[in-house]
Amino acid sequence: MNAMNKHEIDIELNEQIAEGSYSNLVIISHSTSEFVLDFAALMPGVPKAKVKNRIILAPEHAKRLLLSLQENITRYESAVGRINIPQGPSEEGQVAMSFKVGEA
Repeated sequence: MNAMNKHEIDIELNEQIAEGSYSNLVIISHSTSEFVLDFAALMPGVPKAKVKNRIILAPEHAKRLLLSLQENITRYESAVGRINIPQGPSEEGQVAMSFKVGEA
């Protein structure tokens, strides 16, 4: 076993955080030193979405998150089936499901 496997992390998850929050919109911004992910819920017929969570990551951690999500989506699709993303009209910089990308 290498040195990385010898360390354990004690992670605390309080009840409020464990409940989670729903998001169908994320705005991703970045600078040279960080990535900012603002998660919000956009409801039909309501022109305003309130940001519920903001996550700030170093570029290296943002890339690790990308790779981890890809690995987990691959596992999910192997077990459950392909995730289909509906194709529809999109604005520049907008990806399906209202997930947006941009620069800080």
